Amino acid sequence: MAIRQLRLEGDPLLRKKSREIEKIDDKIKTLVKDMIETMYKEEGVGLAAPQVGILKRVVVIDVGEGLFTIINPEIIEEQGEIIDYEGCLSIPGQSGKVSRPAKIKVKYTDIDGNEKIVEAEGFLARAFCHEIDHLDGVLYIDKLVDAEE
Repeated sequence: MAIRQLRLEGDPLLRKKSREIEKIDDKIKTLVKDMIETMYKEEGVGLAAPQVGILKRVVVIDVGEGLFTIINPEIIEEQGEIIDYEGCLSIPGQSGKVSRPAKIKVKYTDIDGNEKIVEAEGFLARAFCHEIDHLDGVLYIDKLVDAEE
């Protein structure tokens, strides 16, 4: 495993759409392990592959409710709205208010190739939405409701 270099705001790669993962091979498993190690070292709660320079649809999340490795995620249901502060490892030292769904349902593939559906609410739902946005080249600053001074 290795710590990967984070891409920061201004890097054009962060604005590109990631490709679906066709096959979960050793290369993807190594990427996931590296992403987990990088996320924890940087004290983040989520990390998307584009943030370490890889345009693949894979995300790792741990908001304190257990580690999620999600491959090819798709939000299939949204409910409600919560406006709260967000930050991002790719935009250090900044935060801002963003509107996100209060509750979501996400369909994804786990690291073992099993299709799963997870329901998330509150902070976990926010983390899922934030990281899935990264896979589409969207940063939280694109969705600011009220910027933090």
